[in-house]
Amino acid sequence: MQLECIECGSKFKINERFYTCPKCGGLLEVEFEPSELKRKLNRKRLRAEPPSVWKYHTFMPILDESKIVSLGEGGTPLYRCDRLAREVGVQELYVKFEGGNPTGSFKDRGMTVGVTKALELGARTVACASTGNTSASLAAYAAKAGLGCVVLLPRGKVALGKLAQTLVYGARTIAIKGNFDQALALVRKICEERKDIYLLNSLNPFRLQGQKSIGFEIADQLGWKVPDRVVVPMGNCANIWAIYKGFIEFDAVGLTRGIPVMMGIQAEGAKPIVDAIKGGLDKFKPVKKPETIATAIRIGNPVNGPKAIRAIRRSKGTAEAVSDKEIIKAQKLMARLEGIGVEPASASTIAGLKKLVRGGAIKRDECVVCVATGHILKDPEEAIRVSEHPREVPAKYR
Repeated sequence: MQLECIECGSKFKINERFYTCPKCGGLLEVEFEPSELKRKLNRKRLRAEPPSVWKYHTFMPILDESKIVSLGEGGTPLYRCDRLAREVGVQELYVKFEGGNPTGSFKDRGMTVGVTKALELGARTVACASTGNTSASLAAYAAKAGLGCVVLLPRGKVALGKLAQTLVYGARTIAIKGNFDQALALVRKICEERKDIYLLNSLNPFRLQGQKSIGFEIADQLGWKVPDRVVVPMGNCANIWAIYKGFIEFDAVGLTRGIPVMMGIQAEGAKPIVDAIKGGLDKFKPVKKPETIATAIRIGNPVNGPKAIRAIRRSKGTAEAVSDKEIIKAQKLMARLEGIGVEPASASTIAGLKKLVRGGAIKRDECVVCVATGHILKDPEEAIRVSEHPREVPAKYR
């Protein structure tokens, strides 16, 4: 087990405390030796236990399991959605509902590992920039661990449900007059100068290790089989890479066979990765002023963009952009056909799937899993705004 730069290939010890490669500035990834994983793997236990992040502890880069900080994350539902499948035009469709996590989003998977690693490294305070879900999750796990928490948010751009969580969990919350990308640049500088504050944005390679458990659970819940396609919303782009890595590692140790095709979805107002994929580019061009109703993916310069491009290209996938109108329509379809309430970013996967099927990029007989990253109550104001208003009547029966 070691840290490895995805750009220059430099290798570092697993307990090093830096966020990017000190040699070239590239993104870091935790790499395991398949033989090491196979030696530690308890296959009988894996078959018997219900899904959860720490069920797959063999695949997590934690050296001292006594320091694990958990709120019972993972084990989220994988819903088979037959009515929705008919609507979008595929034969077999599942929604992995990450809104079932403790703070209502997939971020809890990364934070249980990231905050645990912070304790291992002796940090006293953790910090992040956020569009909302990251801050809500980090604040909760920091509270559980007894750590200080500092959060930078773009002023006026965070959904009410997410802001409420961040505040009530006690994070020291700072609203900046700028966007998420500017907030991340600021918090990164703070953490690089203050060694007592540990950065837990997705730039941190350990956080992504928890998020790869989405891939583990999809395979687990499908009876140790791999779907044809996995569709993921892309904001800062950590999740699509992490899920891809989960399938890679399961395949490497023989728990499953094959890798699903990874499909990334962005909003039209924030689609740097879509433009790079469709333009055949190796690097993406940041969007200076990203804008979309889907606040969780309103990011113009995703730090994990290079990883997302690799996951898509290596799995022979693609990326697609959807309009806010298409996102809202998909959000209502999920709620009214399947009873699944999600925030707009999550609904982008269904909107994107429908577009990809219509364009012939996904065949109708394929097994598809869409990852719904956050609960509808993360952004209740948006849900009320786009829905029909209650009808007011007198308080009389006749």
